[in-house]
Amino acid sequence: MLRKMNAGSACWCGSNKPYGTCHMEFDRRLARERAAGHEIPSHRIIKNKEQIEGIRESGKLNIAVLDHVAEHIRAGITTEEIDRLVYDYTTKHGGIPAPLNFEGFPKSVCTSIDSQVCHGIPSEKVVLKDGDIINVDVSTILNGYYSDSSRMFLIGNVSPEKEQLVRVTKEAVEKGLEEVRPWGYLGDMGQAVHDHVKKYGYTVVEEVGGHGVGLEFHEDPFVSYVTRRGTEMVMAPGMIFTIEPMVNMGSSEIYVDDSNGWTIYTDDGKPSAQWEIMVLVTENGHEVLAY
Repeated sequence: MLRKMNAGSACWCGSNKPYGTCHMEFDRRLARERAAGHEIPSHRIIKNKEQIEGIRESGKLNIAVLDHVAEHIRAGITTEEIDRLVYDYTTKHGGIPAPLNFEGFPKSVCTSIDSQVCHGIPSEKVVLKDGDIINVDVSTILNGYYSDSSRMFLIGNVSPEKEQLVRVTKEAVEKGLEEVRPWGYLGDMGQAVHDHVKKYGYTVVEEVGGHGVGLEFHEDPFVSYVTRRGTEMVMAPGMIFTIEPMVNMGSSEIYVDDSNGWTIYTDDGKPSAQWEIMVLVTENGHEVLAY
């Protein structure tokens, strides 16, 4: 809900500026969007300058962790070793791995190989081998601020089919990012992602998507990639969310591993790929805070 405030009151965003010179016109724009039938963001997911700077710093560490993984990942390494790389680097630099103990998740990072769509749990029994594709999903808490991004890695000699899946998924994220602008709609981004992967006969997972992030690990909105232009939430300046389509080579159907309650697989056993970036909607466009 939008708050009713006087122009001279301190703005709700925490800037200590008068509402009339800070977010009053912003709220009027949101009210017009709502009156037109569009979904609008609540004030609680709009970040102020101080919060954005904290999230930006968290994002820098998140990027550095993935860079560190990139330097060491190879055939023969276990996913447990990847988990140690993430934990050690993050904590050494003053951060906390956000996944560790989050709702019972037992590790510091998600490592999802081939037909694992997401939430793969690192294990000393899982050894990367030539031809694997793996998503390493890193999330970081730094000084109370959250960041989140993931990358795909090709291990050794990967088949052309898998290589194309990974490449097209990254291209889809880039296509989606091009649509992130103030006062556009999340559906603009979602359709751009979906249209690109459909050209190659791939499918996008519907049940799992992106999310708001920054002050909490997972915030509103849920970010779908099977949406249409002009629909879904208004992208207002100060929103931060992830673009992270999970693209399957075959069917979009998935299932959760009953043995651990976390890992999601493709129903048909075909490979899946995912890239994740964290993006801020700015007054003039967007800023990628983690990749």
